[in-house]
Amino acid sequence: MTPQYHPFLANGPSGDPVVYVAFRFSKRAILFDLGDITALPVKKILRITDVFVSHMHVDHLIGFDHLLRVLIGRARRVRLFGPEGLIAAIGHKLAAYSWNLAHRVPGNLTFIVTETAEDGTSRRAEFRLADRFRASGESTFPLDGDIVHAEEALTVRRASLDHGIPSIAYALQERSHVNLWKNRLDALGLGTGPWLNELKAAALRGDPDDRIIRAAWKTPGGVAERNLPLGLLRRECLRFEPGQKIAYVTDARHTQENQRRIVALARDADLLFIETTFAAGEDALALERGHLTAGQAGRLARRAGARRAEPMHISPRYAGVEDQILAQFARAFAGQETPSAGA
Repeated sequence: MTPQYHPFLANGPSGDPVVYVAFRFSKRAILFDLGDITALPVKKILRITDVFVSHMHVDHLIGFDHLLRVLIGRARRVRLFGPEGLIAAIGHKLAAYSWNLAHRVPGNLTFIVTETAEDGTSRRAEFRLADRFRASGESTFPLDGDIVHAEEALTVRRASLDHGIPSIAYALQERSHVNLWKNRLDALGLGTGPWLNELKAAALRGDPDDRIIRAAWKTPGGVAERNLPLGLLRRECLRFEPGQKIAYVTDARHTQENQRRIVALARDADLLFIETTFAAGEDALALERGHLTAGQAGRLARRAGARRAEPMHISPRYAGVEDQILAQFARAFAGQETPSAGA
C-alpha cells in the first residue's frame, strides 16, 4: 500500500505533542493537537485545513496564536475540533486582540470550531475576520456515533479519555485505498490524466457500474477521449485495499476504561502516536498526574495491534535520558519486558 498520508511529530518525542499529517497528492495537511508549531515552516502551516485538539491545556493549544499570525490576511477556512469549551477558548483567544483594522485586511480568514460534550452533543460556531472574529452561525447537533469529521476519502473518530478533564484521542481512517493497474490501463489503450481522479472518486463513492466515465488524456496529436462504464474500469484497472489508519492518544490515566477505549480506537492502526510521559515503573506518579508510563503505553500499543507506534510527550524531568524512555517503550511494545517491568 502506498501511504496517502505522511504523519510526523512536529516537535519530536519530547516537545509539545503536535502531529502533522501531510496529504500526499494535495497541498493539504491536518494537525493532531495545537501545541508549539513554530518549528513548522510557513509553507507547511499554510496547508493546514483541520486541527483536532485533545484538550485545552497550554501545551496543546498555545500554537493557535502562531497559526493565526501566519494565516491572517489570507483566504483560508480552518476547521477545529475538540472537547466542550473549545468554542469559548478560541473565542477568548481571538477577543484578546483588537480588530478595528479588520476591514483593511484581505482574505476573510475564517475558523469553524466544533466542540463535543460528553453526552455526544456537538456545537459549532464560525469566527470570521470580516466580523472581527465575533462568533456567528452557531448550531447544535448530535454526534454521529464517534465520528467527529467525515469527508469523501476519510473519517476521523474520537474517544474521550480521563485526564482529570476530558482528553480526546483521535483516529484518522482512510475510507479505502485505490491502486491503479497501469499495465491494464495501457492494455485498454487509455492514457493518464486528471480523469483518473474522477474515476477513483466515483469508485470510492460506490457509484453504479453503468456510470459513464469520460476518459481524456493528452497525446502528441492532441487530446484523446473515450467514454467507458465505471464497472469495466473498476474491474479491469482498479485494486482496492484497506485504507491507512493513524491514531493519536495523549494525556490519559491508565484506568481500565481508558485502556478499553484506547485499544478500541487504535485497533490495527498503521501508525499510533501515543504519549510516554513517565518512565516505566512510575505508575503511581503517572496516575496522579493523569498520564501514561512508557511501559503502559507500549503495552497498549501492542494490545491494539498497531503496526508501528511512536512515543511522544516525554516529561522534561527526563531531559538528557530520553533514550531510556524510548527503549522502555520499545521493549513493552515488542513484548520483551521482564515480569517486574510489566507489572
